[in-house]
Amino acid sequence: MKLLFAPASPYSSKVRMAARYLGIALEDVRVNTADNPPELVEKNPLGKIPTLITDRGEAIFDSRAIMHFLHRTAEKRLYPKDKAKRTDAEVLEALCDGISDCLLAIVYERRYRPPELVSQDVIDRQWAKINRSLDYLDKTLPKTGKKLHGGHFALAATLGYLMLRFPGEWENGRAALAEWPAIFAKRFEPYPALRPKA
Repeated sequence: MKLLFAPASPYSSKVRMAARYLGIALEDVRVNTADNPPELVEKNPLGKIPTLITDRGEAIFDSRAIMHFLHRTAEKRLYPKDKAKRTDAEVLEALCDGISDCLLAIVYERRYRPPELVSQDVIDRQWAKINRSLDYLDKTLPKTGKKLHGGHFALAATLGYLMLRFPGEWENGRAALAEWPAIFAKRFEPYPALRPKA
């Protein structure tokens, strides 16, 4: 199977970590979405990453759909069997993906709009959502017991993106959250190599 991805993408990072954890071999194919590469847009009309191409040539997107496909494909579970615990894992993943959505909105606002048109109001509204969510996570961090799940990988990817794009802008007053990546890396050794990178 091939995964069309970008190294900085938190969603790509989440999927790559989950696949490694499950023992699923993926051929990582780096793409630049700004170029609308045919190998991406012909399979995913949205032109978004990550996009998984199965051995039968089928395209699976977005990252949560890929995560659930990996869960069904692997012998090992990516989401808990217990219904309540699975819901907790899925809600954590949704929250972390939502934080990443807000972070990317800020990056795109600054990167793709002329400086005179950048809206500080848009940026402030995104940071309000991010800060509420990070405060919540700092108080309700998931345990990293014997088994990891999709929510753990989403959190690791989101914090990795914060470390990449917003160092020093999110850690203050959130000691537990700031320490979590190091705790996670002890449970999942490939984390430093697979977290979002420039």
